[in-house]
Amino acid sequence: MLLPIALSFYYSVCDFSLLRAPVYVGADNYRDLWHDQVFWKALRNTFYYAALALPAGLCVSLGLAMLLNVRMPGQAIFRTIIFLPSLVPIVASAMLWLWLFNARLGLLNTLLARLHITGPGWLTDPTWAMPSLAMMSVWGVGYTVVIYLAGLQDVPRELYEAADLDGAGTWQQMWHVTLPMLSPVIFFNLIMSIIGVVGVLDTPYIMTQGGPVRATYFISMYIRDSAFSYLKMGTASAMAWIMLMIVLALTGVAFWSSRHWVHYERK
Repeated sequence: MLLPIALSFYYSVCDFSLLRAPVYVGADNYRDLWHDQVFWKALRNTFYYAALALPAGLCVSLGLAMLLNVRMPGQAIFRTIIFLPSLVPIVASAMLWLWLFNARLGLLNTLLARLHITGPGWLTDPTWAMPSLAMMSVWGVGYTVVIYLAGLQDVPRELYEAADLDGAGTWQQMWHVTLPMLSPVIFFNLIMSIIGVVGVLDTPYIMTQGGPVRATYFISMYIRDSAFSYLKMGTASAMAWIMLMIVLALTGVAFWSSRHWVHYERK
């Protein structure tokens, strides 16, 4: 494991492609990226996607988990339905959403047309392309829902009974019992989601290939193109290290902030 990490850092300071041996160039790759407008565009797009998809995924999955935690007839069936999309292959999911987002024949615009609303070009309009990808990311929250559900079922019932005796309503119990007790699980899902959204590649690449006009071109796509299309392994390695530093910085901020909102049960 350490060897690939060491080699990737070595390649990041080399002029290296698959056609010739690596030549040490120091920080030239990083300096070139500093002046590369495509790199900055990809970086901005990555942060924009993260700002949309991260809270959407965490909030929707938490809401679904709370609904599934309520005892009701057919509870197991609903849980299965929520989890099933996570088992669908990525290519199949992407093809389904390509049809849903189709500007002329897609289901979304067909429904909007029945309401006399002209739907946008979800994946062809630069304004709507990124929100559309963020919307699709919610499709795969099944694993996150399962983790939340396990955490919810681990909350002691005695706490709800005590809160009920104190006159706390449903919303008060959620804010003062459920969320504090669930905060370690929320924190875990936050860290995993940060890693996922910063390194997202497969679904956007299948659906938009970074378009239109690079409106959905992420840093992970630029790494792939640099390595396998342009054969610039040194540049790709440098970007990979920058992406790693971004993930470490964001997770570091999350760990720092967790002291103020994550509550661990002390026995």
